[in-house]
Formats: sequence, structure tokens, C-alpha cells
Amino acid sequence: MNGNDQSDGNVGPGAEWPPGSSSPEDSGLGPDYEAHGGVPEGSESDEVADAEILDAADVSAAVDDVFAGDDPLALALNQRDEYLDSLRRLQAEFENYKKRVVKQQSDQMARAAVSLVEKVLPVLDTLDLATQHLGDPGSADGRALVAVTSQLHDVLAKEGLERIDPLGQEFDPNAHEAVGHLPADEAEAVPGGDAGDVAAVPGATGEPVVGQVMRAGYRWRGTVVRPAMVMVRG
Repeated sequence: MNGNDQSDGNVGPGAEWPPGSSSPEDSGLGPDYEAHGGVPEGSESDEVADAEILDAADVSAAVDDVFAGDDPLALALNQRDEYLDSLRRLQAEFENYKKRVVKQQSDQMARAAVSLVEKVLPVLDTLDLATQHLGDPGSADGRALVAVTSQLHDVLAKEGLERIDPLGQEFDPNAHEAVGHLPADEAEAVPGGDAGDVAAVPGATGEPVVGQVMRAGYRWRGTVVRPAMVMVRG
């Protein structure tokens, strides 16, 4: 029985080791030899696992060492440059914002002015008709009406309103609106002119000309707000 026990491969912790062999304590394997499944502590498998853990830690430590090892003055200069770049970008964005706001305000004012001018044009048309059909232009009422009409036109002209009265000029589709055609040999009296004033006839170019102005047109600061309503000849 004792011989069988000694030949058994499984040796307990308290068993005696065969002659010529050494115990884990004597061989320097340590008490954790059996806890590691018979593999000595610090073997190749443990070293690989430890290396994988250390790799991630080493990367983080290396990054910290790079920043920690920098010169404090260099770090301060780097931060200064970053702050200056951020400030310059912010200032540029603010300048663009101011320009955009100014442009929007200018556009709004221009649209409001055009809207006001369009509302005033019927009043000017009424004054023009009234002055053209005065019974007695030399009367007190006639002179007053002519003076008020002229003064109003002058004030609006100083602000940028231009009257389009193209009688005798070549037809311009950008500023004129043709509503009819006159025979080439028919002479038209100039509205508001002296007796015998007639509109011009087509020139050498053969282009049609304005023979009669039915309603004056207007430009506001160079932009046509209402084309002149005309009759063309030629």
C-alpha cells in the first residue's frame, strides 16, 4: 500500500517528495506554484498579459510626459497664440455681422422709400392733369396750382426722383410702355407746349419714336419704378 502511494503522480501538499527531488519551497518556486496550476510564477504567459496592460498605461504616461516636459514659457506662448487666433476669428465674425446688418437696414430703407414713391405717383399724376386742364392759367388759383406742383417735383427730384417724359425720343422698352401706334405722317401736338409743337418723326435709323406721352414715367435713384405710357410712331 505504501509503495502504491509513493508511486502515485498526485502528490499532496503535505506529502514527502521522493529522494533526489526538491519541494517547491526548496526550488524557489514559492507557495503560489500550485495556485498557478503548476506553472511557475512569472512564467511567459503572465509576462504577455502584463505587457498588454502596461502598453496602454505607457501610452498615457508618454502623452503626459510630453506635455509635462515642455517648457512653461513655450506652453504659455502656445496658449497665447491660440487665444489670439480665437479673438481674431471672433472679431472677423463680428465685423461681418455688422456689415450684414448695415446692408439689411439699407435694403429695408430703400424698399420703404420705393414704396412711398409709388404711393406718391398718383398724386403727381393728378397734379399734372390739373395743370394741363386749367381754364385760366393766369388766374390766382392757376398760378398757385402750378407753383405747388413745381415745388413738389423739385423736392422729390432732390431726393432722387426723376421724371421720364420721352416725347420725341426713340422708344426704349426698358423705360417706356407702348400702348398704341400712330401713323408716320400724323403730327401730334406736344402736350403743354405752344401751338404748332409736334412730336418728332422717325429718324434715319428707322427706329420708332415716342409720338405722344399718355402718362409720365419715373425713376427713383436710377431705377425705373414706373415706365412712361406712350404712343409710338414709325
